[in-house]
Amino acid sequence: MIADKMKNMVANSSAIRAMFEEGTRLAGIYGRENVFDFSLGNPNVPAPQIVKDAIVELVNDTDPVVLHGYTNSNSGYPEVREAIAKSLNERFDTKFSGKNIVMTVGAAGGLNVILKSLINPGDEVIAFAPYFGEYRSYTNNYDGVLVEISPNTVDFQPKLDEFEQKITPKTKAVIVNTPNNPTGVVYSEETIKKLAAIMKAKQKEYGTEIFLISDEPYRELAYDGVEVPYLTKYYDNTIVGYSFSKSLSLPGERIGYLVIPDEVADSEDLLSAANVATRILGFVNAPTLQQKVVEKCLDAKTDLSFYNRNREDLYNGLKECGFECIKPQGAFYLFVKSPVADEKEFCNAGKKYNILMVPGSSFACPGYVRLAYCVSHETIVNSLPKFKELAKEYM
Repeated sequence: MIADKMKNMVANSSAIRAMFEEGTRLAGIYGRENVFDFSLGNPNVPAPQIVKDAIVELVNDTDPVVLHGYTNSNSGYPEVREAIAKSLNERFDTKFSGKNIVMTVGAAGGLNVILKSLINPGDEVIAFAPYFGEYRSYTNNYDGVLVEISPNTVDFQPKLDEFEQKITPKTKAVIVNTPNNPTGVVYSEETIKKLAAIMKAKQKEYGTEIFLISDEPYRELAYDGVEVPYLTKYYDNTIVGYSFSKSLSLPGERIGYLVIPDEVADSEDLLSAANVATRILGFVNAPTLQQKVVEKCLDAKTDLSFYNRNREDLYNGLKECGFECIKPQGAFYLFVKSPVADEKEFCNAGKKYNILMVPGSSFACPGYVRLAYCVSHETIVNSLPKFKELAKEYM
């Protein structure tokens, strides 16, 4: 018999993955080109050529025992961590050193490492809906309690009045994700400053430490010159989790890092805890080859013009069909208001046209659906006539 905690997790397994599997099934029946699968945020843009070149160079020129072996520290290669710290300092005018960086098994691995390091049973973690649904599972992994802030469906900036009310003496961490999955919204500097002020005041009121965890896999995917604030500059107890999955189109390679600045309370202890958590969670260390690869590719970025063209064409096409949505500022998702209250019914209706969407209830925001436009441009173009047919059922 499986563990009781896992029973609920299995019963509520990811709707995103289920939809992706449905896309594979439909493709086998109708052909991949006739299925419009917007379910999974799996980058369609190839990794930059520099990534391939780095892999070839490393494999040819590096001692394989070193290249594929354990790192001396569970936090990763010192030279890789120093290179990342230097890059961040140049980009954001920060003052990190290599010791502030912990290499992780993607952003998800990083979130689990930092929550393992921080959370006691019963501690509360706040997330702003709509949010990536796995935050609940990651918090539950360590017997924490996820506290939701209801969605602001006007512009999808966080509801800070509700946030202030829901912080309690048990609040240990707040997770923000900007650019956001599923909305594509970038939290403004004004929002970040107000959020930081609230957290500072609550720390003082309760005499506790409240940590801001910035989940940033989509940082490099921002459009129209939108600036994404770097949150360590606004609040001392900020920890950043980053992934190269989207910036370098490497989701399956599972490589990312945590930034734990010196300004964070008990930073030395927290860095030690993150190092140990990396080991005891079973990661041991982040993939060694990929650590070396990203060190050589820190200035490389994926082709943003590809995603931007998809963003423009899908957004404009859906608006012409009569659907209601806000234009995303970042990431590669479009969050569309369902024409009926039950968005799962709308998702099922879309399947008649081989359109696969993820219900907003998966992100604690029912009444909406998410479309991942990290697909071929042909998928975007060919889907629009089908969306038009779908719209006729409701408009």
